Amino acid sequence: MPIPLFNSIASWLLRKRYHQIELFLKYPLDVQNEVLHQLLDFSKDTVIGKQYGFQDLPKYDEFRNRVPIVTYEDVAPLIERTRRGEQNLFWPTSIKWFAKSSGTTNAKSKFIPVSTEALEDCHYKSSKDLLCLYLNNNENSQLFTGKSLRLGGSKELYEDNGTFFGDLSAILIDNMPLWAEYSSTPSNKVSLMTEWESKLEAIIEESIRENVTSLVGVPSWMLVLLNQVLEKTGKNHLFEIWENLEVYFHGGVSFTPYKNQYKKLLPRKRFNYYETYNASEGFFGIQDQNNSDELLLMLDYGIFYEFIPMDSNGEGEEAIPLWDVQQGVNYAMVITTNAGLWRYKIGDTIRFTSKNPYRIKITGRTKHHINVFGEELIIENAEEALKQVCLKTAAEIVDYTAAPIFMTGKEKGAHEWMIEFRKPPKSIAYFTEMLDNALKSLNSDYEAKRYNNITLKMPKVHVARKNLFHQWLKSQNKLGGQHKIPRLSNERNCIEELLQMNVQ
Repeated sequence: MPIPLFNSIASWLLRKRYHQIELFLKYPLDVQNEVLHQLLDFSKDTVIGKQYGFQDLPKYDEFRNRVPIVTYEDVAPLIERTRRGEQNLFWPTSIKWFAKSSGTTNAKSKFIPVSTEALEDCHYKSSKDLLCLYLNNNENSQLFTGKSLRLGGSKELYEDNGTFFGDLSAILIDNMPLWAEYSSTPSNKVSLMTEWESKLEAIIEESIRENVTSLVGVPSWMLVLLNQVLEKTGKNHLFEIWENLEVYFHGGVSFTPYKNQYKKLLPRKRFNYYETYNASEGFFGIQDQNNSDELLLMLDYGIFYEFIPMDSNGEGEEAIPLWDVQQGVNYAMVITTNAGLWRYKIGDTIRFTSKNPYRIKITGRTKHHINVFGEELIIENAEEALKQVCLKTAAEIVDYTAAPIFMTGKEKGAHEWMIEFRKPPKSIAYFTEMLDNALKSLNSDYEAKRYNNITLKMPKVHVARKNLFHQWLKSQNKLGGQHKIPRLSNERNCIEELLQMNVQ
């Protein structure tokens, strides 16, 4: 099909979808109630459905009172049974795809079920809606006169007892509709390559010859690729290579640390940035306005939303539905999905910026973490890694904190640690190496980002002088009570103050 004709047809079809989006914008609560009733009715004959009596839950209040809120650890046994071949446990249609990701308390990786309904009615639908909303806001767009440069995950799909697992991006690419493959670069063969250095070279070779009009990917990974593109071509900025490039669709990690670096690569004032909010568990939000940092909560993807006010500190965990939320409150998000996750705490926190329509901002995670490069390093990973390394090096730790070193230019990122030792190791270099290895063994996402130093370099560990953390807390008027050192943080404020105090 000629490119101009494809552009016209695709644009027309996507703009038609906007009328459906307008429906949930106008009737958000009716749409969410309908989603819940459809999920319950469809799953009433599953093991979970019979256990909680889904056939007799006419109202939301009964659903909330009867079905418990769960974490991954709670549902992991049922997921493992499904991976071994059992079906109809928590979702009525067969589930053969599992998105592998990190971030759980007791496991290196978690396996999130991905049903056919989740693929079609959530993940792929969201991709079309992203384009639909963008085209609605940019009527003169020439998006489909060229191709979208996509940068997905690094892992291939693995078969286990007739089921398959791997990065969500690999699952999506493997099941991608023809229209999406036709309009994308690189080819599926290159996208599913497992060795990152070879993959990046192959992506560059394919993409620099294409008319790329959009970019899609996680900011940290995409920055590595784009810097290599400029290095290979010898150009000063990306518009010298792709003159029709008009938008970057990004998500996965905060874009804030990367904004200035992208502006240097893409110096055109009218270039667009569009954010998305998605995870292995589902696709939740899309930026629906130009030049905005708010995301429209997508309400008709087969996901029913609930929210726990974070001021509850996890005590009682009283979840509320969409119709009871307030603007400006920090909420932990709970989801019920068309892949059989029932009242599942995803671990993300959000804040509503608008209720007409329902727009949100992502505020973080329910636990301490570092996730600037997609590494999803949580406090349990850090504690266990330090415990292992102290055993190996006979070291003892008084206090510690860690934060990211952001990418600058072609310099890769890293994690920077400040550690006060009661009994220091004989070699800080060896301690650092062992810490890095322990974190890689505990967290597959961290391990992927550290592979061949592609995104993350070796951690940097500073030895804190005696009582440094006590003095810092005192300077913040935070001695005693519930005040604690921020163990892991995406912000550098704390560690930079400690670094300065450490040399005084």
